[in-house]
Amino acid sequence: MMGFSGELVFGRSERSLLEAPVFGGAQEDDEGGISAWWPRPGGWQTLQFHDTLPGKPEDVLRAVVEWTGAPACVAAVHDSSVALLQGLAPGGDPWDAWLNLGIAAEISDRPPSELDACVPGDAGRALAWARSAGAGAGVDVTTIEEVLRSHETFVEELFDVLLDRLGFPEAPDPEPED
Repeated sequence: MMGFSGELVFGRSERSLLEAPVFGGAQEDDEGGISAWWPRPGGWQTLQFHDTLPGKPEDVLRAVVEWTGAPACVAAVHDSSVALLQGLAPGGDPWDAWLNLGIAAEISDRPPSELDACVPGDAGRALAWARSAGAGAGVDVTTIEEVLRSHETFVEELFDVLLDRLGFPEAPDPEPED
C-alpha cells in the first residue's frame, strides 16, 4: 500500500485557506484531491493536497503568506515516509528542514551526518518562525531538534507533532473520549 504523496499547507486565516487566490477557487473534495485537517484554534489550518498543488511549493508558500499576512509552511511529502518543510513569515527569511532524516538522506543523496549537522540551525529557524506567529513561547530549541531527528511511519503525523511542539494550539479532538 502506498502512502500519501503531495503537500501539506499550514497557515492562519479567518477564512478558508482555499480562498487564497493561488488556489484558483479549488474546493475540498472527498475524491482524494484536497482535504482539510481538523482546524487549530486561532484560525490555524492545514490543507492536504494530493499531488494537486497549483505550482511549486515555494511559490504557493509565498502567495499564502502574502494573502494571509501571517507565517505559513508547506511540507512536500513523499509516500508518507519523508517530507521537506519550507516556512516563511511576512518580511522574514525562508527556512527549510527535513522530516525523517534517514529517508531524506537516501533520496537527497546526502550523507546522514550532513543532514544531521543541519538540524540545530533548522530547528532554530523553525522556532523563530513559530515565534513570529505568536507561538513557541517557552519552547526550547532542543525539543524541536528531537522532533527533526525522530522518525514516524507516517511523516504526516510527525508534521503534526512538530506543529504541536513549536507551540501552535493543538486541534481539538473531533471525538472526545467519554
